[in-house]
Amino acid sequence: MNAQIGKYRWTICWLLFFATTINYLDRQVLSLLKPTLETEFGWTNSDYANIAAAFQFTYAIALLFAGRFIDKIGTKKGYVWAIVLWSLGAMVHALAIPIGSGIVNVLGWIGLAAIPVSVLGFIFGRMVLAVGEAGNFPAAIKATAEYFPKKERSFATGLFNSGANIGAVLAPLSVPWIESTWGWQAAFIIIGAIGFMWLIFWFIYYDTPDQQSRLSKDELAYIRQDGEDDSSQQGGTPEKISWMGLLKFNQTWSFIVGKFITDGVWWFFLFWLPAYLKDQYGMEKTQIMLPLALLYSLTMIGSIGGGWFPMYFINKGKDIYSARMKAMITIALFPLVVLLAQPLGHISYWVPIILIGIGAAAHQAWSANLFTTVSDMFPKKSVASVVGIGGMAGGIGGVLITKVAGYLFDHYKSIGHIEIGYSIMFAFCAVAYVLAWVIMKRLVPKYELVKI
Repeated sequence: MNAQIGKYRWTICWLLFFATTINYLDRQVLSLLKPTLETEFGWTNSDYANIAAAFQFTYAIALLFAGRFIDKIGTKKGYVWAIVLWSLGAMVHALAIPIGSGIVNVLGWIGLAAIPVSVLGFIFGRMVLAVGEAGNFPAAIKATAEYFPKKERSFATGLFNSGANIGAVLAPLSVPWIESTWGWQAAFIIIGAIGFMWLIFWFIYYDTPDQQSRLSKDELAYIRQDGEDDSSQQGGTPEKISWMGLLKFNQTWSFIVGKFITDGVWWFFLFWLPAYLKDQYGMEKTQIMLPLALLYSLTMIGSIGGGWFPMYFINKGKDIYSARMKAMITIALFPLVVLLAQPLGHISYWVPIILIGIGAAAHQAWSANLFTTVSDMFPKKSVASVVGIGGMAGGIGGVLITKVAGYLFDHYKSIGHIEIGYSIMFAFCAVAYVLAWVIMKRLVPKYELVKI
């Protein structure tokens, strides 16, 4: 049956997968170079936290506008703007010192010159990167809503979202080697340039379903089986949907809560795990390549498996929302194993790597379903805007987690073999998903399609 329908929609999914891979490659370079950069520039954990928080805060604000921007100009143009900007932002990190010096000269008269030049330069690079990267998920979720019927969306989302895991795997396998061979500046430039290669394939293979000559009539009808309004796919929204209007719906707040509470967990794993391996086990540079590659390989299983998981309940007769929420509460239980990462960490560094890997895999499974709740419950013309609002909330949650982590790691040291700061952070990471699910279920007890 699927062979008769056609499979071109999966080509689009693979494009989204590779874009997300590049997205995470670019954002992870800094965390992998942290040991080198803190030695070269004398950073404290709080300095690094400020740089990471600048990315997260800018990303949060930019997500709000990125969703609106993409809903207005359409997925194709929106993705082009996003990947060009974030690729340039990634490469700009190599010029952090001259940029930082320029910023000090310009802003010194208002008292900001006291901030180290290197910190200011990297903050600038992270902010440019964040503005561009904010376009990835609103555009990808919108493209998924355009090209997939509801029953396939969480699997498609899980598939393209697994690109984040591939990016997270490739980064520790490539960045330390590039740094050792050509220096840390080269790592930012080489990894950043990859995005421009992706643009070639995007221009060739992507168009809206109505304008896609490679899409058969049967596959187009299959995509449209839910009877949703596709009028926004042509690059404009027929009527303005205000942010305040979207905030009237419990469905919007459910997504906001889910992102705010749980996104910071992923940010913490992404930005602080290399530092954890150094602080707890004295590992750095090429020593962390294999452990982090294994950890993020586990997350790929979570992303794809989590995207498929609701189908198990759908096939048993559950409606889409009930199936998704049943899948999500099951997924939310897996991160609880992270509670054991520190108590058992003295056995071997592989113990926390595997336990944290399970928690990170659960996050990706959770994320695939959380994103899909938006396209489940909102019309296509508002999907990117809602994703942007929730993404902003997730970014703010990430800022809070990053700042708290930096403070804890500077002020709370180890007792015996246990790092107190990491124990506190791992405890939050373990329980966050159950907490988020309870609030989401309270806000939206049963499936209800938003009428705009």
